[in-house]
Amino acid sequence: MHGAGPPLNIVILGLTITSSWGNGHATTYRSLVRGLARRGHAVLFLERDKPWYRDTRDLPQPPYGLTRLYDGVAELESLHAQALRQADLVIVGSFVPDGVAVCRLVQRLAQGATAFYDIDTPVTLAALADGRCDYLRPELIPGFDLYLSFTGGPILRELEQRFRARMARPLYCSADPPAEASPAGGQAWDLGYLGTYSADRQPVLAALLCDPARAWPTGRFVVAGPQYPETLVWPDNCARIEHLPPDRHPGFYAGQRFTLNVTRADMVRRGFSPSVRLFEAAACATPVISDWWPGLDTLFRPGEEILIARSGAEVLAMLRDLPEAERLAIGQRARARVLAAHTGEHRAAELEGYARAALAARSRPRRVARA
Repeated sequence: MHGAGPPLNIVILGLTITSSWGNGHATTYRSLVRGLARRGHAVLFLERDKPWYRDTRDLPQPPYGLTRLYDGVAELESLHAQALRQADLVIVGSFVPDGVAVCRLVQRLAQGATAFYDIDTPVTLAALADGRCDYLRPELIPGFDLYLSFTGGPILRELEQRFRARMARPLYCSADPPAEASPAGGQAWDLGYLGTYSADRQPVLAALLCDPARAWPTGRFVVAGPQYPETLVWPDNCARIEHLPPDRHPGFYAGQRFTLNVTRADMVRRGFSPSVRLFEAAACATPVISDWWPGLDTLFRPGEEILIARSGAEVLAMLRDLPEAERLAIGQRARARVLAAHTGEHRAAELEGYARAALAARSRPRRVARA
């Protein structure tokens, strides 16, 4: 499938696409770049070579687009200045090492449209307010033609009015569904969770998974993800998996009767911040039990495509009392929703539309932040 206009030449400077260890950026970029490639666009992904990703690369050379590593901002400019100048669109992602210098370099060199892709928007805005954001500065925001945000809703207006973003647009994460939905039976666990440890998520994970596990000793539970403190005490019937590469995610979700989605506190407060795990699980037709946040009902229909729980007791009731036919139907409806609106190709089409609008508006004076 190809886009509506001529193919675009796109450069993305992101945190990582080669390693999914301890971050949600890699799977997001993989899905997006794959979707862009399918639509006929040329994509160069530039990643800072960092030791913690160097040792955990589960996709060293993505089979879509072109991926190149660089060592520092000086090397980035010396090796890739021409690519930055010639691109139709240059995107800088949140949490890129030396991000402020990278943003300045892009705004100085790029002749096409530029965008900041914030995969952590509430975290970014909180850090900007405290003066402790090391990958973006307020004065850089108006210098981008686009501000692409993982968070939608009211925060977009704030970006435009308070931070003078030219075009703040939502660009949620996505999931590319496996060819087949999860099997109807044979699951190893009643409830599972996949996610990197986060201190602000842990109390909710404890309430919605650990408490039900302790209350139901014959139930089967699992938590997968890195960086959990060794001091944490897990229920006896809760298995632990340290890390799962993305190619094992579908099998992990297929092995659960239900899966849990837990959202970081900043994302709950701002709302409209779906995680990639939410779409991944739904794509596998595994019914999702989620905490509640504003805007969730704009993505999935509560009670029909997703289940909402506010306590461990509610989770336990769902696990033990929901009829099997309804459990399967919820999973299938969620998968259909992802297929219809939340794949990588959907996000690529949205990005393409934003890029063409930004390119059409390039006649406006460019505001470039100076050091």
